[in-house]
Amino acid sequence: VNILLHYIKKMFDVKSKILDFHHPHQLLEGLDGFNLELSDHPESLEQLLVDCTDTLKYGVKTGHPRFFNQLSSGLDVVGLAGAWLTATANTNTFTYEIAPVFTIMETILLKKMYGIIGWGETEADGIFAPGGSISNLYGILVARYKQYPEIKRQGMTALPCCVLFVSEQGHYSVKKAAAILGIGTDNVIEVKCDERYVSNTFSKIYYCHYGHIPFCVTASAGSTVFGAFDPLHGYLTHILCICRQLGGGWGGLLLSRNHSHKLSGIERANSVTWNPHKLMGVPLQRSAILIRGKKGVMQPSCNKMHAAYLFQPDKLYNVDFDTGDKTIQRGRHVDVFKLWLMWKAKGTCGFEAQINQHMELAKYFCKVLKKKDNFKLVFDAEVKILLQRRLIEKGTAMISYQPCGDKVNFFRMVFSNPATRRADVDYLIDAIERLGKDL
Repeated sequence: VNILLHYIKKMFDVKSKILDFHHPHQLLEGLDGFNLELSDHPESLEQLLVDCTDTLKYGVKTGHPRFFNQLSSGLDVVGLAGAWLTATANTNTFTYEIAPVFTIMETILLKKMYGIIGWGETEADGIFAPGGSISNLYGILVARYKQYPEIKRQGMTALPCCVLFVSEQGHYSVKKAAAILGIGTDNVIEVKCDERYVSNTFSKIYYCHYGHIPFCVTASAGSTVFGAFDPLHGYLTHILCICRQLGGGWGGLLLSRNHSHKLSGIERANSVTWNPHKLMGVPLQRSAILIRGKKGVMQPSCNKMHAAYLFQPDKLYNVDFDTGDKTIQRGRHVDVFKLWLMWKAKGTCGFEAQINQHMELAKYFCKVLKKKDNFKLVFDAEVKILLQRRLIEKGTAMISYQPCGDKVNFFRMVFSNPATRRADVDYLIDAIERLGKDL
């Protein structure tokens, strides 16, 4: 406990380093008494405590106010307390029988999220999943099952050649899901984006190759790299004859009255992926797949396999709360508690304030850069990589870079850490200028 509390204190100190960088071969060879190799005999308690300290010492402080590298960052202490509690409980969310409180919490949270999207409780289904990629997999799985329920028994041989559509800026997990589900990556049709990295799918669907049946159209509600929002109203107005599914981790914007208009029309989607471990700041991992339609589409229909040793119909309680047959996995950690506890602590208005702060910081960042002559929208690619390396080696700030098609690399700035302030934004800009002066 003392080791963890000391680490948390250092994490929020902007004067502390984000990481003490070492190359992989150095960690493999061992560092100052920190040896990762496993022995046949037990180590002493003292050595285990040293190992715990060093594990944190040589890792990355993702909760540091100047960590901008990923969208899942920050350290919410209420969420951390929730994570400690779930590890202590060490139970599984597949039946009410062994996780009565947690399964009810999940039901309440899903109901809350349905309402925020604009769906009624009885017209929606959903489940919490480990991450957005798994949620997207569920969405595509259910979309295909809804159009071709025989897939569950007969397999792909009974189906025509199915295709799905995704923006060229859409998340890579859509292609991965297509590979896993036997659809094939060749049957994922990428749609070109305009100059704002927003896709326009309509014409490409109407002129789909003969014999190829569209069953799913995905839209990005905040694309991974550019944070672009596809025109949801346009998608769902013009493509009424096709199953549609929305992917995107920025569902938290629905909690902000100032920014929820970016997801206008989302209530008409058939499914939504919402990742509370991003803008809402819930400790990893926490994602939800939310599906509009008949209650129970995931369980009695799509995924249920009637495991008699777990899901007996004659239990002493309402077995509708045995949700394990909705999922692909059987074992499912009770991560739902972290989100529930944070919602209790912050309220919806607390999440709204937090998200508005992220958006204001992004606005401030752009405003500062526009006033500077030595920053441009795109730098030389080699310069970008060298600058990022220098930032990592210094350990005082972290920001990722990204190529853009045939264009050169650019810095990808991410705001999702509640500890970040304007001073940290200013520090990063100054650090880039300072470290890049001689490049």
